[in-house]
Amino acid sequence: MNPTKSRPGKGSAPIAGDFLYVYACHESEAELCALELACLFPGFLMTPDSRAFRHARRLDPSRSPFLKQRLDIRADAASEPELLELAGAVLSPGERLFRARYVKTGAPDQHPDRRRLELERALGLAVTGEPELKRPDVVYGLTRHEGRWLAGELAEAEPLWLRHQDKPRQYSTALPTRAARAAVNIAAPGEPAGSSLVDPCCGIGTVLLEALSLGFSCRGNDLNPLAAVGARENLRHFGHAEELVSIGDMRALGGAFDAAVLDMPYNLCSVSPPEEQLGMLRALRRLSGRAVVVTTEPIEAIVREAGFRIEATARLTKGHFVRLFHLCLEDG
Repeated sequence: MNPTKSRPGKGSAPIAGDFLYVYACHESEAELCALELACLFPGFLMTPDSRAFRHARRLDPSRSPFLKQRLDIRADAASEPELLELAGAVLSPGERLFRARYVKTGAPDQHPDRRRLELERALGLAVTGEPELKRPDVVYGLTRHEGRWLAGELAEAEPLWLRHQDKPRQYSTALPTRAARAAVNIAAPGEPAGSSLVDPCCGIGTVLLEALSLGFSCRGNDLNPLAAVGARENLRHFGHAEELVSIGDMRALGGAFDAAVLDMPYNLCSVSPPEEQLGMLRALRRLSGRAVVVTTEPIEAIVREAGFRIEATARLTKGHFVRLFHLCLEDG
């Protein structure tokens, strides 16, 4: 919950701009999820006994691969009867058809299925309007969170990133699509409109596809012609301009960008030597003062030498294989 926000009193309407978000992640993604949500929602802290949090920022839940729902809180009460009375007064669909749904937050005191159905039915009876279960115009949600009863309009996330898994060019060591989308959000947590992002070692364009789908202005580059051609084909497949990807050494790139994502090149047989990594990171620093650097080995000293400081790090594991996502900010 946003610590600067005061709680409404008993039976009162909430402060405008109050939202409850529900998220989910696998334990192997927990650190990446926590870092992404902390960048998108300042003050967020992941807790082991809940998968929901309250915040003042209004964000499309489809932006994050971990967000599932957003409840636009319109009623906030200390008890179930108070909530239903308040919801009946503040939720009015007018001519729209509505449906009531219980929001599961993952808390240990969540109600069993039968009780959830009873609560959905009670909310439906409290709201004046025409119910419609299959194709409602609006969905109203209710839940109990941190001792408060909440209700309001419910928005479901659409997993847009899933479609990018089915691209014509694939590569075994490319970032998973969910991780690529999270990396973009960590690097550039603000509004996409008017913001620019560069991926100077873009491979087959996994990060570029996520950034473009979110609305960022993007540029990609790769030293490997085969990878760059693959990225161009993938971008073209999803309706983006293939000219966004160039071929060449990232150290020759020019321009200034609001954010960057750099997945350091590696394979099973070789890793770039330290002096080459330093040159790449210095070039990255010239391109942007805020970047996510993805590595498979310790790189902290080289990052500092390149003029960055590591603000935060998250691990993404797959068996014994570990990727490190470093949020790097210009130092000084």
